[in-house]
Formats: sequence, C-alpha cells, structure tokens
Amino acid sequence: MLRASSGLAPKTRPVKLLAVDTSSDACSCALWIDEDCREIFEMAPQRHGERLLPMMDRLLADAGLSVGQLDALAFGRGPGSFTGVRIAAGAVQGIAFAADLPVAPVSSLRAMAQGVYRVLAKGAVLAAFDARMGEVYWGAYRADGTPLVAPLGREAVCAPDAVAVPPVGTWFGAGRGWGAYRDTLTAAAGDRLAGVDPERYPHAWDVATLGAAAAAQGALVGAEQALPVYLRDKVA
Repeated sequence: MLRASSGLAPKTRPVKLLAVDTSSDACSCALWIDEDCREIFEMAPQRHGERLLPMMDRLLADAGLSVGQLDALAFGRGPGSFTGVRIAAGAVQGIAFAADLPVAPVSSLRAMAQGVYRVLAKGAVLAAFDARMGEVYWGAYRADGTPLVAPLGREAVCAPDAVAVPPVGTWFGAGRGWGAYRDTLTAAAGDRLAGVDPERYPHAWDVATLGAAAAAQGALVGAEQALPVYLRDKVA
C-alpha cells in the first residue's frame, strides 16, 4: 500500500533519504524528501527478501530519483525477527557501500512508538514485540510535546513479568508483545495504562522520520557500522 503525506514531522534540514524496515511480519519502504514522506507498506511474512528491493525501486522511480541522488539511508536495526533485521541491514549496507552513502540505524521499537505518536497522537508509549521463548522486546518512549519520541531507559529483552514500566505517567501499549502477553503486561502497567494496540507494527515512514532527524544532528554512520541490534546475546 502506497501512502504519501507530510504527516507529523520534525523540522530538519532538507534531506533525501530512503528508509526500510523488515523487523516484523510487515515489510515497508519509505522515501523522505525534504520533510515529505511516501511509503509502501505490506504484510509480507517470510517474503521480505522478495518484496524489499522492488519497493525501493518503485519509490525511487516514482520520484524520478536514483540512489546516487540520495543524501542518506535508514533502516530498522532491530530488535525483531532475526532474519528480517538481517535482510534490512544487508540491503542497506550493500547500497551504502556501492553509493558511498551514510546510514541511520534506527531502533525498530522506537520507530513503532513514533508511529503510534504520528497516527494516534499518543505521546507516551510502552512498545513490546513478541521475542518468542516466553520473552518480549521492550522499550518505553515519550514525546513530551516534541515531534519525536525519545527512549526512557534502555531497550531490553526479558520475561513479560520482568518489564520495567516507568514509575510515573499514563501510557499506551503497542505491538505484538501486547497481543501475546496482554494480561501480564497490563498487570505490570496497572491503572496507568490508557489503552493498547496489539496490531501495531514498525513502519519505514517512522524510520525515515527518525533517520532524517539523525541526519540533521550529524549522527549518521558509515556502511560498515550499519549493523543489526538483536538484544539477545545468542543469535542463530
């Protein structure tokens, strides 16, 4: 599905950036051009490798751009599906090396929280992915009236009954972890939980938003540093 809008975006310097996320069952690609964003988003379980490059080619062709005309790339660096995260990192790293482009690695949990803020206007988000093996990938993010959500504490992989909910504030739960462990996570948040969306996924649109902000702050990295983040020490 192709979506286009300026949406909720921070004021950054003009930048042309291509972003991808394949950290979940969803596969998405977004093209950010001077604060305007176009995105292709599909549910594509186990088909990320098949769908990602055509999405990238389509967005560039529709905009009349080549990879060499971009300023940077961004990707959902994880946590999430091990295979999916590797696909995004590999695709972006290969293009970055070939075109000599800098890269913004973006937390997939933070990107999902940014999407909740963009779409639902919820500025305090408890993001949870199902990490399998009885665990969740977990992070808390808050906007505090700014265009971008920021992490409160470190992202973690842990049992659902071990999640660290910030001690103050009202929160919105999002992500597939809430579908898999809703009762346990709801109990952890208690009466500070304002709502839940267990069907929320990371979007490349929000990877692009956060990547453009990283570009404006000079926080990009070289292709060799465009690496996945799994949170788990052991990855098959």
